[in-house]
Amino acid sequence: MKNKIKLVVSDLHLGTGRVQEDGRNNPLEEFYYDDKFVEFLEFHTKGKYADYDVEIILNGDIFNFLQVPYRDHFLTVITEQVTLEKIKQIVAGHPKFFGALKKFASEEGHILTFIVGNHDQGMLWPAVRAYINEVLDANIRYKNIVYFFDGVHIEHGNMHEVANKFDPRKFFLKKDLPEPILNLPFGSHFFIDFVLKIKAKYPDVDKIRPFHRMMRWALFNEFWFTVKGSFKLLIYFVKSVFISDSRRSWPFKRILRIFIDRAIYPDLSSAARKILQDDRVSMVIFGHTHVYQYRQFERGKEYFNTGTWTEVTSLDIASLGRLIKLTYVLLEYDEGQERPRGRLKRWYGYHRIEEDVAIS
Repeated sequence: MKNKIKLVVSDLHLGTGRVQEDGRNNPLEEFYYDDKFVEFLEFHTKGKYADYDVEIILNGDIFNFLQVPYRDHFLTVITEQVTLEKIKQIVAGHPKFFGALKKFASEEGHILTFIVGNHDQGMLWPAVRAYINEVLDANIRYKNIVYFFDGVHIEHGNMHEVANKFDPRKFFLKKDLPEPILNLPFGSHFFIDFVLKIKAKYPDVDKIRPFHRMMRWALFNEFWFTVKGSFKLLIYFVKSVFISDSRRSWPFKRILRIFIDRAIYPDLSSAARKILQDDRVSMVIFGHTHVYQYRQFERGKEYFNTGTWTEVTSLDIASLGRLIKLTYVLLEYDEGQERPRGRLKRWYGYHRIEEDVAIS
């Protein structure tokens, strides 16, 4: 049997590219590491790994469809054609990234697997999957929610957060509509309707943690903006209760639960522990939270969170400032072992004398 490894990454949040058509920086782009991702794939397919079977598992929010405009508008009514136009913009904005994936997929023993996340829910559309297959010239594996193999349970993680949970029985809305649309969770509507308006003035507002410290800072430094924003937030939740539109209606209890349980960066370790109670599962891997994490609950029961390849600003004293940690999980199979060993890793990339500073 050939040696094999699997690499799990999540939350790359590819947008339409770092530079806009007019030559200005794109403030909504969050992924600046195309070159390092190319190197990441090269390293794990050459040298020591040249004869390995390699699978790249892209665990959700690889594409940031929610933050890609359609004809200069951000829509919550998202058809298959709308999403297809968005993925074409993303491909055009990241030629090196898709070129590297295409080269990887063309080699024998290499597999690409996409798992759907809440920011790239549009990958549920058949036409979008067909287009990605065409761009990469390969038949890609797609998993709607969970990918399970060899005792390893992988999913993006949004299904364990009430605001961003899909309805697995109804991915699309069709009743009384001229054509099907995505059945977006509350969190996606909230991001498009509310958060994007704040990001127009403060592009990094959703990248700052911990959130409660950012709010304290904002109260002292942006008092009226924070007060107005908090008032608008309350109104948004109240209005959400009374919406009668079938495309975006939620029960009062769910809205109340979202408001009470709201967490900008939820801890999914409890959800992982619950899944690990199943004797068939020895390892759980999530993304979604943008916080890399490792926990061993008991012997042979491990939880990994792959973190993100986007920038995060920390207000904690121990890690104050802008953080960039390109983290991933490496799954290695020892000879004669059916279940892999997991390692949480950080990718530094090859040594370079200079590089562009990513400024949004």
